[in-house]
Formats: sequence, structure tokens, C-alpha cells
Amino acid sequence: MTGHRPPGVFRRRTASAVAAGALALAGAVALPAASAHADTTAKGDVIANLWEWNWNSIASECTNVLGPAGYGAVQVAPPAESLKQSSYYWWDVYQPYSYDLDSRFGDKAQFAAMITACHRAGVKVYTDAVINHTAAQTGTGYHGTTITSKYDTPEWNRADYHDSSDCPTSDLTIQDYGNLTQVQNCELLGLPDLRTGSDTVRAGLADYLNSQLALGVDGFRVDAAKHIPETDLAAIEAKLTNTTAGTAPYVFQEVYPGSTPQPADYYASGDVLDFTYASRMKSAFQGNVSDLSSLASSGILPAANSVSFVTNHDTERNGLHMSYKDGGTYKLANLFELAYKWATPTVYASWEWTQSDQAPPNSSGFVTDTDCGSGTWYCLDRDTAVVGMVAWHNAVDSAAVTDWQTKSPDVIGFGRGGAGFFALNNGSSPATYTFTTGMADGTYSNVVDGGASTVTVSGGSASLTLPAKGAVAFYDASYTCTVGCGDAGGGGSSGSTVSATFDEYAPTTSGTDVYVVGSIPALGGWDTAKAVKLSSAGYPVWSGEVSVPVDTSFTFKYIKKDASGNVTWESNANRSATTTTSALSLDDSWNVADADATDVTFNESATTDWGTNVYVVGSLPSLGSWNTADAIPLSSQSYPTWSRLVIVPKNTAFTYKYVKKDGSGNVTWESGTNRSYTTGGSSGYTTNDTWK
Repeated sequence: MTGHRPPGVFRRRTASAVAAGALALAGAVALPAASAHADTTAKGDVIANLWEWNWNSIASECTNVLGPAGYGAVQVAPPAESLKQSSYYWWDVYQPYSYDLDSRFGDKAQFAAMITACHRAGVKVYTDAVINHTAAQTGTGYHGTTITSKYDTPEWNRADYHDSSDCPTSDLTIQDYGNLTQVQNCELLGLPDLRTGSDTVRAGLADYLNSQLALGVDGFRVDAAKHIPETDLAAIEAKLTNTTAGTAPYVFQEVYPGSTPQPADYYASGDVLDFTYASRMKSAFQGNVSDLSSLASSGILPAANSVSFVTNHDTERNGLHMSYKDGGTYKLANLFELAYKWATPTVYASWEWTQSDQAPPNSSGFVTDTDCGSGTWYCLDRDTAVVGMVAWHNAVDSAAVTDWQTKSPDVIGFGRGGAGFFALNNGSSPATYTFTTGMADGTYSNVVDGGASTVTVSGGSASLTLPAKGAVAFYDASYTCTVGCGDAGGGGSSGSTVSATFDEYAPTTSGTDVYVVGSIPALGGWDTAKAVKLSSAGYPVWSGEVSVPVDTSFTFKYIKKDASGNVTWESNANRSATTTTSALSLDDSWNVADADATDVTFNESATTDWGTNVYVVGSLPSLGSWNTADAIPLSSQSYPTWSRLVIVPKNTAFTYKYVKKDGSGNVTWESGTNRSYTTGGSSGYTTNDTWK
């Protein structure tokens, strides 16, 4: 959201409660399967902003479009429960009702599945963090939370919000956007302003963000950051855990234009979205693109501190920036953004609209699946020219802008140090010019039309016919970055690393976590203090993604750490793996060598009272070795059938039994003798039992 439009609430949870919530994720855990992975050595920093797409659609887009195209990350809408009103406005999601991860975009299980799908496609996930305020409007949220007073929420009480002792205006709202005290201590359009200077509030907000990090989220776009003092943001970020990949979450912040505060005031807390960059795009593409020759000195934010965009959900509606309604000119501006060497670029894809408040396509408010061919969604991220330019952007990497040529007010071209060349025509008719490309002689594919046409370079020059409102771009596929080849602004992997996803089946007791450690620095160099913590989002499967060197053999092992830091190593021999230039997926089970593992899905029909759950426990370590504290929780998704897939050794006889645990932890065993089962040498075994 911004500081100039209407945009609801968080149960004050302990860290242990957040962890417990991650462990209680509904749905049966499937046996980890090898997935098709994009070539992450080609990943760059481009962020696809799939604004207000639902979780299932984003998962599909990551798998089928973003990963193969080489996008580095996807930015998604706020995942919290929000205000639900009969009009279903798009800005309802900026009024949080609770920090439960059940929203108009899908439930928590779908949110977690989306993250997993994106990671397996080599795409990071950044969520929109609405932490400045809660809801101004009372009512009922998308997960059933009811608010009757905006200062009386399930998460916060009146003392957790700024009041008249902090805000000088009579109605507590911001009346002067040039007054720093009002901007940061008063209410933005009546939205209750959280007292972020309070450590209680800071801890609560960090718990909310950490609950997402535990599920695999890689970073956050901080909404309305200018309305939160930078020192408060820094204090909140200091309480965040690492991502499941073992790195600090990437943060970029919305600091809407105004006299105070300034974007530079927030560089210490993360990158800043560059509204000026988008304004320069509109000015040039609705005027003279030749003006872009001085873009770097036109007042845009420093590349090292910013994230660029052509438009976003606020500015396409208020006229500040361009939108899909600008047609070919709008798309051309996005192609330029991908071609020009500057900050981390974003590509915005959302729905078409006729009224500024219009909700995304929905059923009773819940956003329906994105249909890019329906005429209701504008899926710029998958446009042929944009996909081609994402590949071009990744290929030229950090090469400098060279050979700038202005042929007319509407036609420009430039190279990237011999790695690639780009030219555009913003005019209304085709234009033909000869450009000095800086490229080696040869024939190249034009990525803008998906390779349907080619370009011949002779003597370093090429004659290009540029379509009206069109572009031509080509690159040298043999180019290798040698300087400054790391991530830009929190984007994807560098050219020397590849993504390795570790999935480890490991039941644990409460307070114990699973890590991976190994022989290479990315895995801690066998130092357990530097081991990579895995996410419990899919418990009892623990997962994490690590960037490891390409064409490298390494050994590794899983460990458990309890709340006191005591380390338990798995008992089998060191595991080994070898990377190529493609992403790697490793599917393991605690104390079980890969070749010896199989799976059994336990199905138990059992009715229970509210708050009571069903578990399976048995003679194998993966079934808790008869210790009810280590029993495996079954999913109630198909109640009264409780189910869970468990990884066990092949060709093994074992005994087991079901137990019930109530909310106080009291255990009730089913009656009768122990059940028995014997696995064979294949996979996909199933039991169908009924509570005795």
C-alpha cells in the first residue's frame, strides 16, 4: 500500500507456538520425489510480481513459467487473514485481521505447497509484509476472525497502538505528510498504527514473519515502510531467523514519495522500491525515449540500494505510473528495464480492471485461479518478449552499458560490453537503422520474438528493422561473467553455484530441529555450529535449499539439535552427492540409507473429540521406537480417516499401534494387541486400519 489510499490482526504468540503451528500443517506428507528443476546456473535477480494471484496459480507459474524462464524470485500478496467485505476490494488484503496464514489466496497448506513448488523450480519467494498497521474496518475476515473494535483484536490491545500521547492530531490520522511525527506515529487513513517502538510489538511482528520463514519464505517487501521509523524496522529484522537456506531474509521496502522521510533513510534496513525510476519510465515512454541516455543521473536511487519497477498495484491505478492500458508502450518499458544495467528489476503481472477498487477475479472474495487466456488477467511475466529478455538479462549478467546510440527521439540502442545488444522503437511505424553493436561477427537469435528472426553482425555492426512499439535483442551465449557476478539485490544464484534441495524424513521431539552439515563451506565444512537449519513446514519431512558449487562432489549428513544445543548425528555412513550445472534434489530419511528406504501410508479411521489428534507409534525409529513423545502425527484432512506417509526400511517386519493425544498431552492407546506389517523391496505400501 502507499501513504495515499485506503488499504486487518495477530494473536500474540510465543515462538514455540509459531513452531508448533508449522508442525501442525494439515495434509498428508508425500514421499519426496525428484522434481524437474530449472538450470539455476542461469538464474538472475529478476522478480516476478504476481500481484494477488492465488497460491495454487503461483505454484503452477513457478513450475511452468518462472523457473524455466530464469526468474530469480516471485513477489506475492500479503499471506495474512484480512478483512472480507461484500465488495471484495483489492485493498482488503492491506487490512490484516489475523496473522494466521489463511487468506483469500488460499490456506496455510496451499501457501506452503506454493513455496515448495517455487523452490523446486529454482525461484525464491518474497511476501508482502503488512506490519505498520491493522484493520480500520470491523467485520469478519477470510478465516472467520471477527473484529468489533479496531483497537480490540485477537493479537493486540490498545496499548500496542500509537495514541494521543504519540500523535498530535485530534482524530489520530495523518493530516500533514510533511510532518515526520504524524507520518510515523499517526494513523494512515484511519488504520490503527502499531507502536513499533515497543519490544512487545516488535517481537509479535517478528513472530509473524518468522512463521513464514519457517515455511521457506526467502524475504519480504515491507508495506508502508515510511510510516515505520527505520530504527524500529531494524529492531524487528534483528529478531528474524534465517531462511531455510541458512541466509538472512532479503528485505525491500515501500517508501512512497514525499518530503519526509526519504528513501536513503531506510538503506540500512534493506533495499528500497524506486518510485522515481518508474516515473522516469513513464516520462520517457510517453515522451522521448532518447531522454533515457541520462537515466543514471536523473535522480533515480542508487542501484545498490534499490529495486526498480515500471508500475505497481497503487501507481497503475492512481496514474502516477504506466499500466497495461498503455499497450505496447508499457511492454516496451519493461523490456528496457530488463535490458538496462541498474537495480534489481521487477515484472508486474495482475488482472485487468475498469475501476480502481475492483477486486481480482474471485468466488465470494476468494481469488480464483489465474487464467491468462481469459482476458481478465494480464500475464506480462509470460509474454514471449519478456521471457526472452529475462534470458537476455541473465546472460549479459553484470556487463556494463556500452555503445549507446540515439537514432531519433523514438529509437535508441545500446550494448552490454559485447555480451548482448538491445534496441527499441517507441514510434508508431517501423524504423530501420544500422547500429554499432560491440558484438562478435555472427548470426544471433532475436529473443524478443522468441527466435523467430535472426540478426547478422558484420564488422561489429548490424542493420536492424525495429517494429513499431517493438524491440530487437540478441546475446552471445558463450559469454561468461568474470567480474561482479554475484547476486544483485537478493536475487538468484551466481554462475558458479547451483541449488541443492535437501528433504530429510526425521521425526523429532518438541524443541528439536534438524540440520544438514557437510564437507563444503556452504554446508558448514562439518562444523555443526554452521550447519544449515531445515524447515519443519512439511513435518516429518524437513527441507531446505542451499546454493552449492557446480561440478563438485561433497559428503554430508543430517543432525538434530535440541533446545539446549545438544547435537545428535544420524548413525549411517556419510552421504555423498555430486553437482552438475542443473539443480539437485536429495531425498533422505534419518538413519536410513537411500537404497534401503521405502514408504508406508498409515490410514486409521478414528473419531475424536475437538482438540484430540491421532498418532502412529511403533517398533522402528521412524515410528518413534514406541516412545509416544516421538509418535508420528496423522493428518485429519480426510476425517474421520487420519493419514500420514512414513519412510521406513525395505524388507523389514515391524509392529505398531495408534494413540490419541488430547490438548493437554494425555495419551490414550487403542485396545488389543500390537499391529504388525512387513515391507517388501518396492514402494507405495498402505495400511487401512480402524481404531480398536
